[in-house]
Amino acid sequence: MECTVRWTGSSGMTFLAETGSGHILTMDGAPDGGGRDLAPRPMEVVLAGTGGCTAYDVVLILRKSRQDIRGCDVTLKSERAETEPKVFTKIHFHFTVRGRNLKPNLVERAIKLSHEKYCSASIMLEKTAVITHSFDIVDDLAETAVEA
Repeated sequence: MECTVRWTGSSGMTFLAETGSGHILTMDGAPDGGGRDLAPRPMEVVLAGTGGCTAYDVVLILRKSRQDIRGCDVTLKSERAETEPKVFTKIHFHFTVRGRNLKPNLVERAIKLSHEKYCSASIMLEKTAVITHSFDIVDDLAETAVEA
């Protein structure tokens, strides 16, 4: 895997990342740090990438478990150290999984497998952060949420 990150050279703190697959991602800093607030901060991108990694796993695992999954959202809430390096110290993942007749034990198993075995990003981040998770299941037939 490869990625090239380039400072745009402007007076601000905007960077363009080109991934090995040829996609472009823009990142920027906060105005108080010289940025212009035009794009996500680099650490926000790390958090978003972790959410994408684990959501991908959960959907794939549930499909392989023959669950009728229709949607998967994950909200990540994090805390960072107050001093440099400002690593993540806590990250909570809350999944909202939508589908028909989803089995709560299989949803919980998919989330656990992602965090313990498959999601490289969350496994790396757990070296500095306490990682927790919760989930809701929304049945597309009943349109009611089941909390776990």
